[in-house]
Parts: sequence; C-alpha cells; structure tokens
Amino acid sequence: MPDFSEATRQLAAAIGAEQVRTDEPSRFAASFDNSRFSFMPAAVVLPRDEADIAALLRLANKHRVPVTVRGAGSGCAGAAAPLRGGWVLQLAHWTDIEIDAAASLAHVRPGALTGDIADAAAAHALFYPPDPSSVKYCTIGGNIATNAGGLRAAKYGVCRDYVLGLEGFLPTGEFVRWGAPLRKYVSGYNMKDLWIGSEGTLGVITKAVLKLIPRPLLRHTFLTAFATDEAALAAAVALLSAHVAPSVLEFLDTQTVACAEQRNGFPVFPKTELAADSVGDGNDDGAAGGVPAVLLVEVDGSHPDALAADAERVREWARRHARAFRETADVAEAEKLWNVRRTCSQAMFLLGNAKLNEDIVVPLSGYAPLIQFTREIKARTGLATPTFGHAADGNFHIHIMYDRDDAAQCRRAEEGILLMMQKVVELGGAITGEHGIGITKSPFLRLQHTPAEIAAMLAIKRALDPNNILAPDQIFEVTNVWEHRPVKVTLPWDKH
Repeated sequence: MPDFSEATRQLAAAIGAEQVRTDEPSRFAASFDNSRFSFMPAAVVLPRDEADIAALLRLANKHRVPVTVRGAGSGCAGAAAPLRGGWVLQLAHWTDIEIDAAASLAHVRPGALTGDIADAAAAHALFYPPDPSSVKYCTIGGNIATNAGGLRAAKYGVCRDYVLGLEGFLPTGEFVRWGAPLRKYVSGYNMKDLWIGSEGTLGVITKAVLKLIPRPLLRHTFLTAFATDEAALAAAVALLSAHVAPSVLEFLDTQTVACAEQRNGFPVFPKTELAADSVGDGNDDGAAGGVPAVLLVEVDGSHPDALAADAERVREWARRHARAFRETADVAEAEKLWNVRRTCSQAMFLLGNAKLNEDIVVPLSGYAPLIQFTREIKARTGLATPTFGHAADGNFHIHIMYDRDDAAQCRRAEEGILLMMQKVVELGGAITGEHGIGITKSPFLRLQHTPAEIAAMLAIKRALDPNNILAPDQIFEVTNVWEHRPVKVTLPWDKH
C-alpha cells in the first residue's frame, strides 16, 4: 500500500488536524461496511463544510490519494470499504433535514438517516416511500449512491424516483448542481441520474432535494402460508396478474421461516391453523414437517372504500391459494404479523456465522426456476440457502450461510454464488437490484454486461475522474474478496 503520510499531513494542515483521524480505532471502524471485508485507510476525514471537501479532493488529485465516501456503512457490496486505502470521507455527521411542506420537498444532507427523513415528512402528512430494511440506520447519501429501493418499491418506486436535485463535487474538486427543486427540468444532460446508483465513483453528494407525496392513511396487512416455496411464488404471480398493486408483497421461503421460528421460539402458524403434513420443513423442497413458505401482503391508501375493495381482492386471493392466512387493519396487530419478516435476517445466523446476501432480480417467469436452483446450490455445496425478498418486483435476497473460519466452506460459498449469478443472468435477470456492485459483485459484472457496455461506463469514469481518485477499482476491477476473511464485528442493524 502506498505511503500517504505526507499527503495526510498536508490535509490536516489545510482543514484542521481535528478533522483528520489517523488513530487505529477510527481507521478500523471505517475500514469495512456490511460486507465485513476490511481494508485499512490512511485516515478518516470528517469535513466541516464544502470548503473542506474541495480541499480534500484537490489534495487527493495532487497526490493521487484514493478517496472513499462513507455514510453509515450499512451497504452490503463493499462500496464503502476503502479497497485501495487512502482517505475515507465520512459524511454521516451531515444530518440536516428541512421539509418544505407547501412544495412537498425535503432538503437533506447525505448523512441524514432515511428513517428520520420519513419521520420528518410524516409530521407534515407527507411520505418518503423508499424503505430499505436498514431504514433506521442507513443514510440517504448511501441510498442515492446505490439507488436503494426496499419493500414498497413495486408500488412506489426506488430512490431515483424521488431525487429532484443533487449538489456536490466532481472528483476533481469542482462544485456542481444537478437538477433542481422543480417538478420539470430538462436543461442539459441528466447528470443527476448518472450520479444516482454510481456507488460513490463519480462524485461526492453534499445535498439532495427529495420529492415527497401524500402519506397513505390506512393499511391492511395479510400473512399467508403456503405448502411449498413454489406454491407461494405461484400465488404471488397470480396476485400480480390480477392487477392488485400491493404496497408490500414479501416472500419468505421455508428455510427462512424455519430460522425465524427457531429464533422466536414459536411457529408462524400454529398447528391448529395449519396441518403439519401440508407444508415443508425448511430443509428441502417442502415435503413435510410443519414449516410453511410465507407471503406478507399489505395494501394501503387514504380512502376507506378503495382500501376495503383492495383488501377484499387480496382476501379472495388468499382463500383460493393459501393454506392459511391472517389479516388485520390494526397497526399494532400488523406489527405482530410483520414479526417473521423483521426477525428472519438475524435468525439466519443460526445456520452459519457469516453469509453472502445477494440481491438479484428475475422476471416473473424466473421465480420458480430461481427458488429451485437455490435448493440445487444447497445440495451441491452443503450450505443453507435461505431466501426472502420482494416478490412484487422480482428482487430476491438469496443468502448462502457459511462458517467464515472454515476454508472449505468459504470455497463452497464462493462456488455457490458464482453458480447463482450465472443462473440469474441465464433467466434474464440482474445480478443486483439495490445493493450495487461494489467489490463483492465485481467478478460478475462481465456476466451482466458486454465489453462495449463496460467500456462506455469506464469512459464516463475517466472523463469525470481522470486521476481515478474516487473509489478506484470499485465496480469494474475484478476483486477476489475471498483472499480476505470477513471481520468479526457486530453492527447496530445485526440485532434487527
């Protein structure tokens, strides 16, 4: 790793030594994200204002210091991990939120928590819909960098659909504004959308203007059980084919439900509601044992009659397709139905102390082949493959659980994820729907894109970042993360 000590000394002199952290605990805390792959930076920089960022970028270009922009570190693909060392530009302390209720806009800094933005909007009867599972911990800057979606994406869209304007810096240090706090804007190239989803490789976001919409006042929630994973996914397709637009349509396979039941200490559906011989056991293709596959369905709106009509359509669907179901319009009762979804991710660690969480997307026609292939990977590798996700838009989170201290299991996990990515592309899908490429998916980028497509992307990167300062080698350079072992850390969202 190059020695950046002189550049770091100059940076401290330029913006203040108190803004530049070089102690080992600070550097280690900024060395990894939710992927758990750690790369130690030379320094962590906490800018006070835009002038500090401009100074940092000018020095980075002068001395060729890699810069990795960081928020909460909740991303799963390693985009916030400083692969080439250098400086971590920490923006989690830039948390300002200003709601313009009359214009239905939110003016936010990149470190504002997504959940805090939603709460601030709700205080004005407004709604910011994107809701990643880490909504209480993730920052809006990170959401924009990965074009995050969440559970409500199929009905309400993803982060890109709500970003009207961005402010920030080009990698070379010049201040820019893309878009504006306007509902219509077509002046020049759409650079705003180029930054969205670019994973911190094309610029540094310092402010965003978000569109807000009227908040739905009512919701009706259903928890439905199915005999097999395939039956649940077929039912999801049937619901979508009936042109019902649920705000939430979450799928949990039998492996996932079995983990949640073990962690919680009680079944999702008691035997009095669900015949034990009608569903799977969470370990195979759904032959026996009392563990169902589950769909969590929610419809929302502000007009009682319209919501009642939507709820009745879901109710009739459940009667036709589900082995059992529960429903409620009460918020407190709905939270009880949500319990299995909220606990399933942490519960998976009963199957291994590390996991690969891949956020692939497949078309409707690929639902059944995909879930069948997860079980083929389980049989081939001997590793559990619990799967859940957003059945309304085909964005599924496939997990391969393994022991990080077992070299053989690491190799089998690596093999399994390559097979999965090949299958996803074969099914006409995408290797990522909301996590991004980062470093963990860089080996698979060439499965998804042709050489000409990658060359076009790299041409944009070189034009905006001629010295390759921002997140160098992220996304495009094939990184073998398996040369490293995930660090053993507990992050705040691990408990939720």
